[in-house]
Amino acid sequence: MHNGHTAEPQSYWHASAPPPVPTAPLPEAVDVVVVGGGLLGSWTAYWLARAGVAVALIERTAISWGATGRNGGFVRAGTAGGYADTVARIGPEAARVVWELSAAGQALIAQIIEEEGIDCDYRTPGTLSLALTDESLAEMRQSLERMQIVGLPGALLDRRGVQELIATPLGPEITGGLFFADGGLLHSARYLAGIARAAEQHGARLCLAAVEGLTPTDGGTIVRTSGGSVHAGRVIVAVNAWTDELISALAGRIVPVRGQILAYEPLPPVFTTGVGASVTPTGEYWQQTLDGSIVIGGCRADAPLGDVGVRESVPTPDVIASIERVLPRLFPQLAGLRVARSWAGLMAFTADYLPVADAAPSLPGVWVTGGFCGHGMPYGPRLGQLLAEAALTGTTPAALAPLRIDRPTLAPLAVAV
Repeated sequence: MHNGHTAEPQSYWHASAPPPVPTAPLPEAVDVVVVGGGLLGSWTAYWLARAGVAVALIERTAISWGATGRNGGFVRAGTAGGYADTVARIGPEAARVVWELSAAGQALIAQIIEEEGIDCDYRTPGTLSLALTDESLAEMRQSLERMQIVGLPGALLDRRGVQELIATPLGPEITGGLFFADGGLLHSARYLAGIARAAEQHGARLCLAAVEGLTPTDGGTIVRTSGGSVHAGRVIVAVNAWTDELISALAGRIVPVRGQILAYEPLPPVFTTGVGASVTPTGEYWQQTLDGSIVIGGCRADAPLGDVGVRESVPTPDVIASIERVLPRLFPQLAGLRVARSWAGLMAFTADYLPVADAAPSLPGVWVTGGFCGHGMPYGPRLGQLLAEAALTGTTPAALAPLRIDRPTLAPLAVAV
């Protein structure tokens, strides 16, 4: 169990859909062990089970206990740093490959939700990034032009176009925005619980234990847990913010970062799309759920060191107060909103704003993924599929090359992000 997890406030998603706790006994031996019952672990176990592989997912608290059950519920293809930033870091070809991984992941979400009958409020009303200055709008125009050259979608909106999407008067700062019609929203906890249940129905074993270490052995790996040891032919480590606990080579390269978030009491529809804005340098984001609640997070820039390196999923009064100022500032008629709950979750960041998905150094037959920089939702299904392929074949798929551990841009993360 996570230390002190009972002191962590419930997210809106967990309060409205309590996360399932694994109940299957640990096996003595299994073809594949997946460590972590979050987004990547659940999807990887799902694909392995669908392929008929004997797989045990080992989670120490509950399904979606980490970032996925505490996020904003957004699903949109792309990278955490944006297209232009990603091209500048890794070049246009690798950026295209990474973008396609996320787009394929988003397509798989819709497909598998339908195939497995998962009720998680998934919809694609689009996502809207607000420009708060003329300069910001000009940067959005330039970014969109670069994206359109390679066939990526998007539409630049003026202030009137933004107002048509939002059912309350805009404040004077908003100059326009960038709209992505394919952007999706969902209920995070019900979504991941549905994937985990589907994995179980296909034959995956979901077990409750804390994984304490991995020891290479003849023909596989000994997975040492709080409930005993499991011999695994192959292992996928998908614990994101806790990666360094098991894969020491990634300490300092995949770093926990606390995200703080709150939900307002329900009100009549105001926002139909997902919305983002850079009120602070680290950015803010919100959606209005189908019951009328507004879930909004961000303002890490107002936390000491940007909440980088923090390992406690507990919100702080300063950041929550900053989040409460966002909507009344941008939409003056929304003053007087009532906070229903606030919470926090641990994301994991890398220096180049790209995740890792690769064979683990010095651990034969072990793969590791993490460091999604708050943007893991579109990647989960496709990366889970590719990691399942790695476990089946013993070879890291070529599509994961831009996310390799030895890439030059994966430097130690030394500053706030």
